[in-house]
Amino acid sequence: MNRLATTSVIAALLAGTAAPASADWRADIGDSYNIGLLGGENEADRLRRYDCLVDLASETLGMDVELFPASDYAGVMQGLLAGQLHQAGLGASGYAGIHTQDPDAVEPVLTTINADGSLGYYAPIYVRADSAFESLEDLEGASLAYADPNSTSGYLVPRFELAQAGIDDEEFFGRTGFAGGHEQAVVAVLDGQYDAGVTWASMIGDHEDGYTRGNFRRMVENGLVDMNDIRVIWESELIPNGPTVMRQDLPQEARERMVELYTTMIDEHPDCYADIIGGDGDGFAEVSHEDYEGIVEMRRREIEQSR
Repeated sequence: MNRLATTSVIAALLAGTAAPASADWRADIGDSYNIGLLGGENEADRLRRYDCLVDLASETLGMDVELFPASDYAGVMQGLLAGQLHQAGLGASGYAGIHTQDPDAVEPVLTTINADGSLGYYAPIYVRADSAFESLEDLEGASLAYADPNSTSGYLVPRFELAQAGIDDEEFFGRTGFAGGHEQAVVAVLDGQYDAGVTWASMIGDHEDGYTRGNFRRMVENGLVDMNDIRVIWESELIPNGPTVMRQDLPQEARERMVELYTTMIDEHPDCYADIIGGDGDGFAEVSHEDYEGIVEMRRREIEQSR
C-alpha cells in the first residue's frame, strides 16, 4: 500500500473523475480513503505523526488509506472541494473558506478537546526574547510574519482583532508577509527575517514546553525551537479549535466508522492520539457548522474587503 503522496499527486487527483455509485460503500469511495494534511509543518514530521492513523483507519474502514500532505492550506482545501480528498483536519478559517465557495462540499464533524476540557486556542504574536519589543505597541513600524492566508490563527483572526482595536496592519507595521506556514514563520523570526510572527497555541501549560498544544509545542518536541528564545507579547481572544471535516457525500458507514475511531482513540490508541494532535488533549468532541458561524462571517468580511 502506498501511504504517502505529495502535492503533485494531489494535482493529479484533481484531474481524475469520481468513482461511480455502487451498492458497496467502499466502491463509492474509490481505490482509497484520502486524508489531506495541512502545510505549516515540515513534511517529514507531518507524515511521521500521521503514520499510525493510516494503519488504524485502514483497519477501521477495511480499505487502503492515503495521506496527502500539501505545501499550503489551499492545496487541501481544493482537494476537498474537488471531492478527491475525503477528510482533513482544518483550521476554522480553512473550513470557512471552503464553505463560502461551496456550502455542500464538506461539514465539520469533530474537534480536539484541550487538556483542560476547553475547545479553543489562541493566536499569539511573538518576538525574539532578546529583542527590544515588549508589547504590541512596540511593534509599530516593525515587520510581521503571517503564517498562511487561509490560516485562522496565522492570519484571519489576528488581523481582524487588530482592526477591531483600530490598528490597520498595512499602516501600523513597516512590512507584513506570508512565511509559508506556522513553523516557517517562527524560523523566519528567529533568523531575523521578521521582527515578529503570529501562530497558534493553547496557551495552557508551561511556556518552556511550548504549552500543551500548538505550533510551539510541535517545534519543541521536534527539536526545532527553544522557547527561551521566544517571547509572546500579545494574544487573541479564544478561537474555536479547528474541525476535522468530511465530504458531505461520504458514505454514512465510512463516516460513522471514522468518528468512532477518533472518539475512542485517546483511550484505545493514546500514543497515536498524541501524535496526530501534536501534544496533550482530552479526546475529540463532535461539532457542526453552527460552531463555526462566527469564523465564516469573519471570512466573508475578509473576502468582501479584498474586492
